[in-house]
Amino acid sequence: MITLLALLSTLSGGVLIYLASAQQRLRASALPAVARRAGWLLVIGGTAIWWYDAGMGPGISAALTMLMLTWVALPYAAWWRTAAAETGE
Repeated sequence: MITLLALLSTLSGGVLIYLASAQQRLRASALPAVARRAGWLLVIGGTAIWWYDAGMGPGISAALTMLMLTWVALPYAAWWRTAAAETGE
């Protein structure tokens, strides 16, 4: 259960940070800066939970891996959404 909490915290923090970026393409406009700060707090909290659950090395690696997967998947999701809208699907 604690692993799920760490996973969701890191994932939601990464999503908030992405959506607060001016370069994001999932929303018409970026979220306010407070969302970016909340995202970083969630990432730091998620990293602490990973650290507690798995140990220092594996915990930091798991948190960074979740951030990497989130920040790679979201631009592809935005691309897929715009591609589907352009083709009318």
